[in-house]
Amino acid sequence: MTIGQAIATVFGGFLFPFMIRMAWGKMVEEWGPIGGWMCAAFIVGTVWAINHGLQNPMITQSGGVWIDMAVAAGVGVYVASVARGGKVKGSLINLGAALVGGVLGGLLLSFFL
Repeated sequence: MTIGQAIATVFGGFLFPFMIRMAWGKMVEEWGPIGGWMCAAFIVGTVWAINHGLQNPMITQSGGVWIDMAVAAGVGVYVASVARGGKVKGSLINLGAALVGGVLGGLLLSFFL
């Protein structure tokens, strides 16, 4: 992996939780549950396409290890919440669930990719 690919990979990992923090809550507040469904389609789909689906994706996967986008979302949103004054101890269960979900997603992908 080149330095440019490493930088692009870090920013690709940052992009998903950043978009979640910036738009998801506001769209749910404005449009209710349908706003959450729209975010699930538009944010997840668009960021996945940028990070993985293009011919020259933002994230470079090297080696045999796969990291699912759920890990990036869980860790990124967690760190942003803590940085804004969120309670660390009360949120560890959510962090654990995000990490387990991401690892299981990556494991599932490893079975057929």
